[in-house]
Amino acid sequence: MKISRLAQLGTVAAVASLALAGCAGPSASGGDAAGASASPSDSGVAFTVDTALTGTITSGGSSAQSNAQAAWTAAYNAQAKGVTINYDKSQGSGGGVTNFLSGAYDFAGSDAPLTADQTTQSKALCTEGGVNIPIYLDGVAIIFNIPGVTDLKLSGETIAKIFALQITDWSDPAITADNGTALAAGPITTVARSDGSGTTTNFTNYLAATQSSVWTSPAGKDWPIEGNVSKQKGGSGVVEAVKAGTGTIGYADHSAIGDLNAASIVQDGTAIAYSGEAVSKTFDLAAVEASNGVTGDLSKKFDYSKLTAETYPIPLVSYAITCTSFKDAKQAELVKSYLGFITSTLGQQVAAKNAGSAPLPESVLEAAQETLSAIK
Repeated sequence: MKISRLAQLGTVAAVASLALAGCAGPSASGGDAAGASASPSDSGVAFTVDTALTGTITSGGSSAQSNAQAAWTAAYNAQAKGVTINYDKSQGSGGGVTNFLSGAYDFAGSDAPLTADQTTQSKALCTEGGVNIPIYLDGVAIIFNIPGVTDLKLSGETIAKIFALQITDWSDPAITADNGTALAAGPITTVARSDGSGTTTNFTNYLAATQSSVWTSPAGKDWPIEGNVSKQKGGSGVVEAVKAGTGTIGYADHSAIGDLNAASIVQDGTAIAYSGEAVSKTFDLAAVEASNGVTGDLSKKFDYSKLTAETYPIPLVSYAITCTSFKDAKQAELVKSYLGFITSTLGQQVAAKNAGSAPLPESVLEAAQETLSAIK
């Protein structure tokens, strides 16, 4: 593993840019990735891939990461052709962590870091314990399908009341107040995840922290509301249910929503639509350290009191969860190499181009490379 300035990428960038044209995942704009390219800027965090590596990486979890993982795999394999990377997005964050803790995965993709109990469990696999390495920054989109409506503004309080089933019709005065005009009457159907989901964790973290007088359920990976809720497995399941319904509203990682409309969220009197710039601002202002105590862990949490009218209020940071000590030294090198590429500036550009995510700050990438360098 090697950390250096991005000027050293040279031919690596050229090779990876070719891979972008064949990335399997759609771009955030809904088109394919053909013709996409990522070129390094004058500064950043570089990583040199060992093209002689061979072997297989087994991983899975977060469906929010799926488009980025497809793009990362294609770009990485343009250099390391002998490495097979299997990432199973059907597991969701909860299933990914479970499989990692059982020893079935080399790393898990998760939209939430290991809990204290999971960190304790991971010591049976990782000696000191598993580390959470941020690899992907995006936002939770509030998606909707309302006939004739393409522009929707919702305050945090209104969102909380809708998903808590306290607001059940689109003509509700709170929705009218948010939008300055009344929507046609019609029942609201909320759509949520049925599986253990880091996207659910990020969404309920926001609701519990900012709307505690309305949202009295605990934050966590399991959707806590019962009743008139359509529960679907995976982010794709939520997206498809919202798309197929009428008067539906749900939540999903922004990169997965395709051509569905997403609400702008009212923050400090300003309606904020998702953008990479807005979610990056959220990270810069509100992300704080939340280490699990394991050397090299880079867990984050958000201080929602620091949100401003320029920040997207529901950020999502997704992690690679892995060990810093492997029983098989060859497997350790494979994981170091793939995650090292992901947490380079070029790797982040690949995800931004193909999944619509926001590149993580250089300081986070440098810390990730330092953690990865200790893997053995």
